[in-house]
Amino acid sequence: MDYATFEESTFPVVTVTFTGVKSTDENFRAYLNRIRTIYDQQTPFLLIFDATNASLPGLRHQMMQANWLKENNDLITQYCLGTVYIISNGLVRGILRSIFALQKQPCPYTIVESRQDAADFINTKLLNLNHFS
Repeated sequence: MDYATFEESTFPVVTVTFTGVKSTDENFRAYLNRIRTIYDQQTPFLLIFDATNASLPGLRHQMMQANWLKENNDLITQYCLGTVYIISNGLVRGILRSIFALQKQPCPYTIVESRQDAADFINTKLLNLNHFS
């Protein structure tokens, strides 16, 4: 079962929705590899991570995420214009902070509690991009 699903039909906004399925080495690697394919397009984009239904990843997968951020730092810096994390669960928010303690998030980000807050952040980013184009 997929750890996360990906919605790219609204590109340059990409939404990653965590399914609630427990992370395994296989589905977590597939999730990280799928994110990498977005960066491989070499086109600037905005990223929404909807963790409303996320399961808590184990320490091993938290380390994998931190290492992925480190290994892909240059791509993230170059192509990710901003990231929104939709997290209403305090434990999941704490895990994200622990990942960022291991490896700093290399692009602007915000943590919100609702899809509406995420949309507001994304719309502001898109408005600023259009203003300067």
